[in-house]
Amino acid sequence: MGTPAAFRVAYRDLLIYRRVWKANLAGALFQPLMYLLGIGLGVGALVDKAPDSASALGGVSYLAFYASAIMATTSMFTAGQEALWPMMDGFRWSNAYRAMISTPLEPTDVVTGVAVYFACKTAVGATGVAMALTLFDDTRSWGLVAAVPVAVLTGLAFALPLTAWTSTRDSDRSFPPIMRFILIPMFLFGGVFFPIEQLPDWLEPVAWAAPLWHGVELCRGIILDSIGPAKATLHLLVLIGFAGGGWVVCTQTFRRTLRP
Repeated sequence: MGTPAAFRVAYRDLLIYRRVWKANLAGALFQPLMYLLGIGLGVGALVDKAPDSASALGGVSYLAFYASAIMATTSMFTAGQEALWPMMDGFRWSNAYRAMISTPLEPTDVVTGVAVYFACKTAVGATGVAMALTLFDDTRSWGLVAAVPVAVLTGLAFALPLTAWTSTRDSDRSFPPIMRFILIPMFLFGGVFFPIEQLPDWLEPVAWAAPLWHGVELCRGIILDSIGPAKATLHLLVLIGFAGGGWVVCTQTFRRTLRP
């Protein structure tokens, strides 16, 4: 009982997760590796043949450009999906969160505990990606260590706003559209496969406003040592804003849903 309430909530989820964390780590290692071999090396060999490819990609190979973004995208999908169906289970199907607040726990404790669990699970996935990136000369750097917490923050920038949405839903009907029309388009147009300067002028500001681009740019800059302090601080503040704002909204929606 002396343990902080939020950590007791997180510990409950981690007890369940510890049964599958090794498989999750293996998947986070081998799935990005397949992407890197197929896209980073395969497509990259074609891109690098273009005479102006290096200048368009900031002076790096396509493998380095693409691979350094995978850590942020893996975190987005890992945390984003965790904030949808598993969270719905806690609210509507198993009613686990309602059971929690029948104890001395408060809705804010549940929100913080869920955020801690998201961070732990995302950290496992990001570590797996970092291990995969060490296999390539273009991305093997000490920056991978610093990029892991950035990837975790990127995951929280998605998970907490989505959790706030999930906590207000009565069914999961909105979840497939979120995947198809929010997460996947961000993956395609968030600076992962090409610089967003290649987008149409009207679409580029949309990419700027998306948290994924900031996570991609920050992870890429740290891994490749290609970002200055000012830009790094800006990207970091945006990610903190999404994650912190999501946490604040979650505290309100959890309170309304769990204690109407």
